[in-house]
Amino acid sequence: MKKIAFLVFITLQLSCKDTKKEQTPKPSSTKMEVIFDTDANNELDDQHALAYLFSNRDIFDIKAITVNATHNGGNINGHYEEAARIMTLFKVRQEIQLLKGADKDFLDIEDDITNTTFDGFKAVNYIITEAKKPRKRKLVVIAVGKLTNLALALKKEPSIASNIRLVWLGANYPDPGEYNLVNDIPSMNFVLNTDVDFEMVTVRYGKPSGTDAVKITQIEASQNMPGLGPIIDKPIVGRHGGEFFNFGDYAVNLFTHIDYHGDPPSRALFDMAAVAIVKNPEWAKSKKISCPTMIGEKWLDQPNNQRKITLWEYFEKDAILADFYASLK
Repeated sequence: MKKIAFLVFITLQLSCKDTKKEQTPKPSSTKMEVIFDTDANNELDDQHALAYLFSNRDIFDIKAITVNATHNGGNINGHYEEAARIMTLFKVRQEIQLLKGADKDFLDIEDDITNTTFDGFKAVNYIITEAKKPRKRKLVVIAVGKLTNLALALKKEPSIASNIRLVWLGANYPDPGEYNLVNDIPSMNFVLNTDVDFEMVTVRYGKPSGTDAVKITQIEASQNMPGLGPIIDKPIVGRHGGEFFNFGDYAVNLFTHIDYHGDPPSRALFDMAAVAIVKNPEWAKSKKISCPTMIGEKWLDQPNNQRKITLWEYFEKDAILADFYASLK
């Protein structure tokens, strides 16, 4: 009788444990839903930003990669092809959408957006469609080129402004200049004048307060990059020729075909730093400022402007680079 009672007790205990296990709710997804908008063929920081993004898919739910064309990278096809190379190296080419965006600039295209097709329509329409979907948090658009695709989307469908968190790598604010900005100033001004949640990740060439400080030398690239990332079966042909089975080896090649600046001569990974502070906001300082505008090529501050934007500066170079390398290993 004691043996039977003992068996009943054990059975009840196991049953209770199973019931508790079944009743434990699965944690809801906390991934950030992201569209990455890039001029991928411009230099080499876009490629490293893509590599970092694809290596953090436990953090980012990547909806699509959209491309735009800036002056140094050639036409839209070159940017598309370079993005496709990086996607192939990370085995996501068939899984994540890659869409062509604007080849020309905002003022050249804006009057055409009511047409069925126009320059950049695939990326622009996708941004609109994705931003309209119901979600608990805003769709994060990390833009690391000119803002043409975003400006066109916001002009075509203004209602999406409240559904987007736009993180833009661009501007030397409060100083003038910067490559992404000067490629299409009207697109930036248009976006600044909407209600979209706007975050400016500063560049600030030659200063320690911008993403220009997140830089590495060719020697550091040669020491740290080789072999990083997954290994693919069939190699890609790189932008400068050669065959590559992983991103790290391709990165070393990119670093051999680039100009260097400063002392020691180095190259900034601007765009990668923008992805990093979305992943971990503690790796930079942010502050709210009254939204400025640009007249000609000079900033005009508007201290009485009720619209606020977020300004990112003072980036933790060592922490960002350490996480970049660790993510790709």
